[in-house]
Amino acid sequence: MQPLDSRQLRTFVALARTGGFTNAAREVCLSQSAVSHSVKALEQEVGCRLFDRVGKKVLLTQAGETLLVYAKRILNEMSSARESLGQLNKWGYSRIRIGASSTTCQYILPSVLRRFKEEYADCLITIEPADASDSVELLESNRIDLAITLEPDLLDKLAFQPLFTDELKFIVSPDHEWARSGHVMQSQISKQKFVLYNKGSQTFRMIESFFRRDGIALNTLIEFGSMDAIKELVKLGLGVSIMAPWVVQEEVESGSLVALPLGRRQLSRQWGLLSWRKRPLNMSEERFVGLCREVTANVIRLTNHREHLAVEKVG
Repeated sequence: MQPLDSRQLRTFVALARTGGFTNAAREVCLSQSAVSHSVKALEQEVGCRLFDRVGKKVLLTQAGETLLVYAKRILNEMSSARESLGQLNKWGYSRIRIGASSTTCQYILPSVLRRFKEEYADCLITIEPADASDSVELLESNRIDLAITLEPDLLDKLAFQPLFTDELKFIVSPDHEWARSGHVMQSQISKQKFVLYNKGSQTFRMIESFFRRDGIALNTLIEFGSMDAIKELVKLGLGVSIMAPWVVQEEVESGSLVALPLGRRQLSRQWGLLSWRKRPLNMSEERFVGLCREVTANVIRLTNHREHLAVEKVG
């Protein structure tokens, strides 16, 4: 069964409301003959008479009264749909679905979202916790629009916009022998107890690969899914961790934790924004990307400044 023609329904409702072909034609901007033809076509479509013609007036039949209830509802819903779609083009009316690692959720997104909401107060925001591999899956299943993540190995149909690069370092308590000497002995690395984040994460795989290249195995591992819990264990001297300085900048500045280079080589990570390659970003998404750039640039700049001051203080 074919759906009813919305133009015929609109003409039908106008004729039912005005009670005459002249006024109905004026309301829908058609000729009287076009109105008459439209109503006849609709009657043929539904298989029953909708109006009784009484002189110059037209009166609804019982079938017409029944259809009028549904026709008004259909036209109102269509009008609401058009209005809702139109709102999406207005400033601030949209949605944005973000995938982000727990680290960025905790240390980057709050500043971004605070500023974003100041400009897009009516924008609906949803956040999906996701590592790099999870972000790719969420994008491909259309569950998120953007992801703040480490650069994945394979992009294919996805586009990666770089945001910032960080360097992973050893994180130890001030009482650790490495902190006291200000130096890490490579021969001691494999003897340490390590407290690291999520063995299934891309960062963990990068760390393992980095040390494997030097023939070093991280033998004793404690795995946690919380950066805060890891930092507390390290403060208590229960192990050594490997993190980016921007994650521990407050603790390093206060002296409750110490950051030390991994060695002569650096282990750097590239963070960025992942999205569909051929899907253009809308206005709110473009602004979100811009705010991510501003906030992360400030975070890295502040972290580098604090590290510089710490080096000067030690010197």
